[in-house]
Amino acid sequence: MDNQQVIDLFMSRGLVDKYLAQDMITSMETSGKSIAETLADFDIVADKDDIWPVIATEMGAEMVDLTQFVPPEELLGQIPGGMARLHGAFPVNLAAEGLYVALADPLNPQAAEDLRFALGKEIIVVVAPDHLIEKKIAEYYGGEDSMGDVLSQLDSKSMGDLSAEDLESEANSAPIIRYVDLVMYQAINEQASDIHFEPFESEFKIRYRVDGALFEMSPPPMNLARAIISRLKVMSNMNIAETRVPQDGRIVKNIGDKQVDMRVSSLPTQHGESVVLRILDRSNVNLELDVLGLPDEMYSYISETIHKPNGIFVVTGPTGAGKTTTLYAALRKINTIDAKLLTAEDPVEYDIDGIIQIPVNDAIGLDFSRILRAFLRQDPDRILVGEIRDKETAQISIQASLTGHLVLSTLHTNDAAGAVTRLVDMGVEPFLVAASLEGVLAQRLVRTICKDCRASYEPSEALINQLGLSPHELGDKEFYTGQGCEVCGNGYKGRQGLFELLDVTDPIRELITNRSPSVVIKQKAIELGMQTLREDGLRNIYTGSTTIEEVLKYT
Repeated sequence: MDNQQVIDLFMSRGLVDKYLAQDMITSMETSGKSIAETLADFDIVADKDDIWPVIATEMGAEMVDLTQFVPPEELLGQIPGGMARLHGAFPVNLAAEGLYVALADPLNPQAAEDLRFALGKEIIVVVAPDHLIEKKIAEYYGGEDSMGDVLSQLDSKSMGDLSAEDLESEANSAPIIRYVDLVMYQAINEQASDIHFEPFESEFKIRYRVDGALFEMSPPPMNLARAIISRLKVMSNMNIAETRVPQDGRIVKNIGDKQVDMRVSSLPTQHGESVVLRILDRSNVNLELDVLGLPDEMYSYISETIHKPNGIFVVTGPTGAGKTTTLYAALRKINTIDAKLLTAEDPVEYDIDGIIQIPVNDAIGLDFSRILRAFLRQDPDRILVGEIRDKETAQISIQASLTGHLVLSTLHTNDAAGAVTRLVDMGVEPFLVAASLEGVLAQRLVRTICKDCRASYEPSEALINQLGLSPHELGDKEFYTGQGCEVCGNGYKGRQGLFELLDVTDPIRELITNRSPSVVIKQKAIELGMQTLREDGLRNIYTGSTTIEEVLKYT
């Protein structure tokens, strides 16, 4: 449930003022408590369940008591189990005017609309405590629907010759809706970061990425590929009649009791359109700098740097290395009432209160450089540029830093020293880079060993040699691996960062001004105490956080 929406509701009734609202938001962010528990803690309501009658009154909806409610079998059959879990929906009555449904998030109109569309019935929302609704769903719907059960209900007719109108109708049919919803539900339950829908000549693959590794789902029949892809395009407001050019869209959907934002990209291929959903589940990302796993000295340096009045701080690494998460965490730390923060992003991945965020839109010429020029007339203190892609953006970023603004940005380079030469290669004068650049953080994400099945082992000599270590350097070091268990399945659970920090001090500035190559800058930085990505990887190997294979793969 949207916390701000509930707080606004209580503010409109005069029960909360804006200062108390801000205190409550801060309390929720630090304690992790729900909005209901926080309202009770602040004595706005006597008990956490007292918020539901207020919500029911505001909506003009009926408040129902589910404590002793036992639904008949025919009523339960009105909503399939997967759909009930997906939308946090429990049926309470079927009448001539429609199906009465208790929703875990009654303030979200999209859930009721999705149910109305999928079931072909009028949905009347009633209100009950969310924990009771979730308890009833678990009690009466039990475990998850199997993918096989859902697939068996799909129509197997060919979609090859359907018109755009017929295809849209098929995409909006209940079985297709249910199947796509179940795919999303299962992937998000596994904490996936992406879902890939990929047509090939003789099969239609669906894969999802967890902790950087791809896993395959049970594939649907090949002939249903067009209907499934069309369903995704309908959900993301794409043009389903256009299949010849790439398209981008967005899906915002309630999955269970949380709202999930998905960025959608379609790409025409030889055998049909490939669609990738990038899942931005804010509840699965901790946007706090002190929980990113930075070594203490790096954390202190970054904390000091982002509080400087001017300069450029750059985070580098490949796509999916966590650069955006690091920058968001840095912004959260400096997001205070006395600082104006502006961001230009492609796209805006997470909304952060108190920060003005502008999405890049190349279709209308609103690129990074144009937004950045406009920023300088908005009197900002600190600016985030999603990515420095070209000479113009780099030059304006440097101009901004030299005129009293702190600029945070990203670059795609292999290591920290490479960011320096990348800026020079773009055409920026070396003396300007030297004058404005404060620091560069290179990072990678590696999978961490599952704590439930971690065990020590003796790696092969060949693997040790790949690390470039001698027996003398190893000493009595222990190595660990994950054996695979019910919790993780493959020995890994979660990811963490490897970091390399280049502090741009005077000796480094001199090398930059002299156009020294990145290998010379890196060597000098190591002499001055820089810890490389490989060295940080070794540190994490020795502490049992990750494996040799993961470090070799990413450094």
